[in-house]
Amino acid sequence: MNYRIFKMINQLAGNYRILDNLMIFISKRARFVYLIVLIVLWFRKDFYKKMALFASVSVSVTYLLSMVIKLFFFKPRPFLKHGVYLLPPVPSKKDSSFPSKHTALAFALAASVLVYNRILGWSLWLLSILVGFSRILMGQHYPSDIIGSAILGNVSAFIVRQTEQYWKPFVTRTLLSIKRFRSSFRGL
Repeated sequence: MNYRIFKMINQLAGNYRILDNLMIFISKRARFVYLIVLIVLWFRKDFYKKMALFASVSVSVTYLLSMVIKLFFFKPRPFLKHGVYLLPPVPSKKDSSFPSKHTALAFALAASVLVYNRILGWSLWLLSILVGFSRILMGQHYPSDIIGSAILGNVSAFIVRQTEQYWKPFVTRTLLSIKRFRSSFRGL
């Protein structure tokens, strides 16, 4: 079933130049959308800074969990096991197919923002779905890798939210340090 769904999506690659270019663009450039969102949030009021910091914590936790999973679990990418239409950039053959870092990190950030701002969060969540879809269409991940990575990102964001009291001192100190830094420059 996993391979059948993969093949159904991957067979779209190479047939429509616009779709290929759009999927490559989303896969390679969506991370900049997320980065811009974090930067914009950072330069707003403290509530939004807090949102950006908690989203950054969720992304960091997700990244670390992804690295740990890849240390202990290797799943060959689709293009190593099957004849697929592979769109560039071609990932390393040594890199595990699960989890998809692109997808896991995108969902972690989107889920973190969703807690604070529904419209922005849902928009980022929809973009995360497109990121995952692009990774399948490009021949780099199976659908189960994308679903598992989406779960990993969402669960990481949920755990960070549920353990907020442990992260709060870090967030509070960071915000206080920024205020002190700004006030020291205002006095000059």
